[in-house]
Amino acid sequence: MKLTIPTMLTLARIVLIPVLVVVFFLDYPWTNFAAAFIFAFASITDWLDGWIARRYDQYSAFGAFLDPVADKLMVAVALLLIVQKHPTVWMTLWAAVIVGREIAVSALREWMAELGQRAAVKVASIGKIKTIVQMVALVCLLYQERVWGLPIFGIGEWLLAAAALLTLWSGLAYLRAAWPIMREDANKPTN
Repeated sequence: MKLTIPTMLTLARIVLIPVLVVVFFLDYPWTNFAAAFIFAFASITDWLDGWIARRYDQYSAFGAFLDPVADKLMVAVALLLIVQKHPTVWMTLWAAVIVGREIAVSALREWMAELGQRAAVKVASIGKIKTIVQMVALVCLLYQERVWGLPIFGIGEWLLAAAALLTLWSGLAYLRAAWPIMREDANKPTN
């Protein structure tokens, strides 16, 4: 297996996960900034690996598998850290919606791939918007400090709520795209 630059960026994102956890729990004045920076850097590499893969035709089966895994792991770990530090009902609910949708959509994609219908549940533009809002929300929630008087943590809370709602919307879009195939499969006679 040849490691492409996009795959190396994806692997770097996975390596950054334990670094994020350790930095998050350090007790220094700079840890909020460092945790937010690590997550922001990982988010940028998510965009960058896709851009490089498309621009320079550096696709690989391993990279295609690993990229969404790295993204979901990084987001899930960031959400766990934030909920652990701020265990409110709303924060937990938004995190559960986001993680639950990721599990459900991953399962739906896998099932559709088994049916040879993976293209029916491709990424929609609402999913890309959701990802951007979610990443910005998580950077704000990890940073937590005020900037120029702005309540960055509060902004992050509102953005996470918006990301959770967009998550539900994009999840429904996936389900709607898969629904005709799911109904067709359900109507097949069993032997």
